Amino acid sequence: MRLTKLAHAALVLEESGKKLIVDPGVFTADPIDAAGAVAIVVTHEHGDHWTSDQLTAVLKQAPGIPIFAPEGVAAAATGFDITVVTEGEEITVGPFTLKFFGEKHAVIHESVPTVDNVGVLINDTLYYPGDSYTVPEGVSVDVLAAPVGAPWLKIGEAIDFVLAVAPKRVFATHDMTLSDAGRGMGSERLGWAAEQGGGEFLELTPGDSVEL
Repeated sequence: MRLTKLAHAALVLEESGKKLIVDPGVFTADPIDAAGAVAIVVTHEHGDHWTSDQLTAVLKQAPGIPIFAPEGVAAAATGFDITVVTEGEEITVGPFTLKFFGEKHAVIHESVPTVDNVGVLINDTLYYPGDSYTVPEGVSVDVLAAPVGAPWLKIGEAIDFVLAVAPKRVFATHDMTLSDAGRGMGSERLGWAAEQGGGEFLELTPGDSVEL
């Protein structure tokens, strides 16, 4: 399976010529090559993880593919056919097996509503938590997409999250809010956390791809 990191929190997974698009949000400015896409996953309703324009652009290239997302996205994404998913569900679409974890976004502040959020384990290989610290219990994670910068994120909590998951490999995502220096500092800490469990850090910038 091939992973391509796009800007901020967006990912493209490719297997056997088919693609899975994850969290195509407002910060993903460059057009997404969605030819061969079989599904879209949106982890939650915030605009940095989906926009109507992004969904429309993907669906124009791959008409009729399912969009898997929690209830909050279904309520927000009027005009789109959303397949609501919840914690514990497992779905196979094309060459991709999707297992969903968690229920809620990490807390930003008591004044900000806590929205629905699901993490997703893809082909028992890549775990992406969306905007949460949900640990996929009972799962040995090969590759972790770990958020490194956000209004809800404290780097110490992100470090603890990586320590708890103990992946073989980790890379930083959710990084548009950081300067280059800030991203570098955060990535260094996530890499340290991965190393404590014998893992390693993958340095990926937007457009970079890696075989998993």
